[in-house]
Amino acid sequence: MKKSTQWFRHFIAQSCRFSFLFLLSFPVLSVALYAQNSKPVFTVIPLGVKGGGDESNLSSYLVAPAGDSNFICLDAGTVRAGIQYAIKKGIFKATPDYVLQNSIRAYFISHPHLDHLAGLVINSPDDNSKPIYGLSFCLSTLADKYFSWKSWANFTDRGESPQLKKYTLQEMTIGDFYKIDKTSMQVAAFPLSHSTPQESTAFLVKHDDGYLLYLGDTGADSIEKSTRLSDLWKTVGPLVASKQLKAVFIEVSFSNDQKTEQLFGHLTPDLLMKELTRLADFSGGNAFLKHLPVVITHQKPGGDRERKIKAELHRANTSGVRLIFPEQASPIQL
Repeated sequence: MKKSTQWFRHFIAQSCRFSFLFLLSFPVLSVALYAQNSKPVFTVIPLGVKGGGDESNLSSYLVAPAGDSNFICLDAGTVRAGIQYAIKKGIFKATPDYVLQNSIRAYFISHPHLDHLAGLVINSPDDNSKPIYGLSFCLSTLADKYFSWKSWANFTDRGESPQLKKYTLQEMTIGDFYKIDKTSMQVAAFPLSHSTPQESTAFLVKHDDGYLLYLGDTGADSIEKSTRLSDLWKTVGPLVASKQLKAVFIEVSFSNDQKTEQLFGHLTPDLLMKELTRLADFSGGNAFLKHLPVVITHQKPGGDRERKIKAELHRANTSGVRLIFPEQASPIQL
């Protein structure tokens, strides 16, 4: 398919019965005002946004350059259900299998918890060949625990025999950018702490001169006794200062009343805002964070928790970041 700068792309494959249409003219949440007079660099389609409680709406985000239809999938807790909802809303015009096979070019899995990879595993029989990227700890668990013949067919090129080799497990080196085949994006990985001894990953996506930062589950440095978030903020701080970082996707799983010993490597609104203060320190001050899109992921349903999280975030937002609460199958332009 050829890349288009138009607001929509129409692709007809003569070898397929179905056409695929990704509608950038479909109503989207646009936050491109962060950098005045700039055009959107990325389009994000959330396939799932929650941190549990609904297997049809778990962490999974399709990312492509604006105007393109070659996506990477950042985490894959929910895949098919999100695609089906996007089809129902008119974002994709094709079958779910066609979108699965022809629109997702690679997976990036932050950590091997089921709410971040169940959709990938369960849909693997209908998927086609593509890479799964991640840090060593994540890919090892994928091969040893999930794509083993004890729990599921081994669709990867690692682990138990026979290896069906549909998926190539691509181990990433921390901080190095990897060019993603069939896309115009590059991605680098950075480690996160997710309740010792658990680990997680942040992915920094690059297209042209623009960047998007996606964090898997993470605890605050102060609680995790870690410097991993601080190290990440130091890396991306210059990109914030130069307005090249178009958005930060970061979790807030619990409201502020969650007990520290029951956070299990997650953030609250107060903890997030303290971390953003550290990001400001590496970016030149709060003035550089003003209007930076911060997309709140992985809220855990339960009672009125989501309402409380939203209210607490708005009250504590002294840096003036642009808080975004994503919805399943509602595209975001950044």
